[in-house]
Amino acid sequence: RGGDTARVIQRGGCSAPPRSHLRRLSARACASVCPARRPTPRGSRQRRAFFFSPARRHAAHVVMLRHFLRRSPPARAARAYHQKVVDHYENPRNVGSFDREDPNVGTGLVGAPACGDVMKLQIKVDDDGEIVDSCFKTFGCGSAIASSSVATEWIKGKSVEEASGVKNSDIAKELKLPPVKLHCSMLAEDAIKAAIADVKQKKAEREAKEAAE
Repeated sequence: RGGDTARVIQRGGCSAPPRSHLRRLSARACASVCPARRPTPRGSRQRRAFFFSPARRHAAHVVMLRHFLRRSPPARAARAYHQKVVDHYENPRNVGSFDREDPNVGTGLVGAPACGDVMKLQIKVDDDGEIVDSCFKTFGCGSAIASSSVATEWIKGKSVEEASGVKNSDIAKELKLPPVKLHCSMLAEDAIKAAIADVKQKKAEREAKEAAE
């Protein structure tokens, strides 16, 4: 059983305990390996002879490692991205930018201070209020880039009202995002709404200017 524990540790099941932890557990390990021998005062000849014995020293280390493994949480498996996230990250759709001064272009710039992701999503609208093109530029993790890519694909060809109905939950479900990455899909939803609000504001200002003339 000691050999199995050592092999698990060598394979990466858990990191070896620090030396300070081993020293704190040395007295308990001595009593567990050899109950008849009680721990002797620090630095005594008997204690040094006990630990200098290779077999006993190895057995004591195994006991200490078992105790450390029992107290430590199990090692978590590496969290992997879903294949859809990888696809949109490696081959992002609609990357680019439009002229922000164009009256038919709406720009949404949002960010998440907690994680440092910044997302710029732009839409180009025709006279009928239909989104004829969209693009994005995102600085962030793979989930943020994939959420931006999916958002630009979904809103293209839709009316402004239909695009405003895109929810972050739909994007997260499409990409199979874990709970820790849901903020990336929320950024995409906020960027869409900000871009729509920008183009509507430009249209209202243009109409007000035309009415004033």
